[in-house]
Amino acid sequence: MSAESLSLIAQFAGSLAAILLLVWLARWLGLGPEKQLLTDAEVAEAARDAHDGFEPATIAIDSDGRGALARGEDGRIMLLRPHGSHVASRILGPASSAKTSPADDGEGLVVDCGERSFGTVTLQLRDAQAWADAINAL
Repeated sequence: MSAESLSLIAQFAGSLAAILLLVWLARWLGLGPEKQLLTDAEVAEAARDAHDGFEPATIAIDSDGRGALARGEDGRIMLLRPHGSHVASRILGPASSAKTSPADDGEGLVVDCGERSFGTVTLQLRDAQAWADAINAL
């Protein structure tokens, strides 16, 4: 083998090692594909993890898993949405508002939790009007 061939093999091996190190580092940091909320169990677990003592009684999940609403046993309503590989959530209050809009799959529900940093969340739900009424009554 020539010195040039050995140099190319060493470059390839070094590049492969660097790529594998970056993959390991990304997984160790918890980076990865955006999380989806697809089942009641996932939403309930995320809600419990987000706010100590919150026990979901009723759950509504976006048809594409882009967010969810959970009404607690105490009547509070939590808005959850994926944020990278984690789930962001807010307990809705008097500053929150919701409105319905026609959508391809059921009804669209646009929820504003009242925090500019959280933004608005659009969910596709079958019972959007009932959730809008409940949120607007807070």
